[in-house]
Order: sequence, then structure tokens, then C-alpha cells
Amino acid sequence: MKIVIGSDHRGFTLKEELIKFFKESSVDFKDVGTNSTDSTDYPDYAKLVGESIMKDGYNFGILICGSGIGVSIAANKVKGIRAVNATSNNMAEMARKHNDANVICFGSDFIDIDKAKRFLEIFINTGFEGGERHIRRIQKLENI
Repeated sequence: MKIVIGSDHRGFTLKEELIKFFKESSVDFKDVGTNSTDSTDYPDYAKLVGESIMKDGYNFGILICGSGIGVSIAANKVKGIRAVNATSNNMAEMARKHNDANVICFGSDFIDIDKAKRFLEIFINTGFEGGERHIRRIQKLENI
């Protein structure tokens, strides 16, 4: 499994904590930035994460900004990306089960590293439930 991670300046610290966790766990990941707390624009990193999934074969993406909202909106503009701002165990699970989400977003102002790790583990370890209704809905999303 390959994971791509990106953040703006407000998500930088949480991103770095997740990267430390990845290194300790031998997770195959790519960091697309940002590389400091200097002000940046979150859409740039959402695009890089989305393109890494759609063009470079990464399985999942993680995006972090202050609220998790901006990166989620931006990531969902990339064709084929289904990003969710997960704020609970259930949201992380249902995003995968029913929506086959491929990007999880976090708001660094609202989540700590322990919750982020827990939500991420649920997200990547939950499979897509499939079924006619979920597949039909994802196809409709793709056609928008």
C-alpha cells in the first residue's frame, strides 16, 4: 500500500507527526509538501495528492489544513478523487464502505495525532462494501 500526504501551513505540524508514525511503521509514503509553517495555498497540495493517486498509483491520500474543509473541497475537484473530512471513527469507516473514498482529510485545529492515526487506520483497513446502490452512486459522482 502506498500513501501520499500533503498539507498547507496550518496542517504542517500534524503532517510531520503522521510522517514520523509512517517511518516508525515502515509505511510506503510520499510527502508532497508543504515543508514549513510559512503561509501556502491548500488547493496546490490537494491537487498534488489527487494527481498522485490518479496518475502515479498511490492507493490513498491524506490532506491536512486548519479545518479539513478546504482541502476536502479542493481534492474533490480532481477527477476520480473522493475525499472526506473524517471527524469520527464512523465517518472514516463509512467513507470507505459506502463511498470508496480514497482521500482522508483532517482539520489540524480540531484533531490530535492519536485521533488522526486512529481514523487513518480505520480508513485504510476498511474495504469498499460494493453492491449495486453504492456502485451506481459512485458512477453518478464520476459523471458530474
